[in-house]
Amino acid sequence: MPLPKWLAQINKRSFNKLELKRGVRPVLTHVGRSSGKIYHTPLDAHPVDDGFIFIMNYGSDSDWVKNIMAAGTATLRVDGDEVALVSPRVVGKDDALQRLPATSQWPSDSMNVTECLQMDIRR
Repeated sequence: MPLPKWLAQINKRSFNKLELKRGVRPVLTHVGRSSGKIYHTPLDAHPVDDGFIFIMNYGSDSDWVKNIMAAGTATLRVDGDEVALVSPRVVGKDDALQRLPATSQWPSDSMNVTECLQMDIRR
């Protein structure tokens, strides 16, 4: 089981805003599945062949994951560039670990993360 939802809510309302202001982390831009509102979510983006992997610390039930799965697209701002992403899919830990660069760090086992979101760069 991923991290608890109450922690995700605290993170979304507090820490994400601080991270956005800092402007250091990659930011995933996505559209709300019911509201149509634009959201900006700071995440660690791990480059893989033809795309990126995002570790889902709070599981596939997270709003950002549901929004992207519903829309089928998102935009990633990383290192000053905007990258259009498509084809979101949930991949298991073992598949993700095989594709992640050796420099990527997986969350500690105590976080019990078992899934990631993988997306391809739009060509």
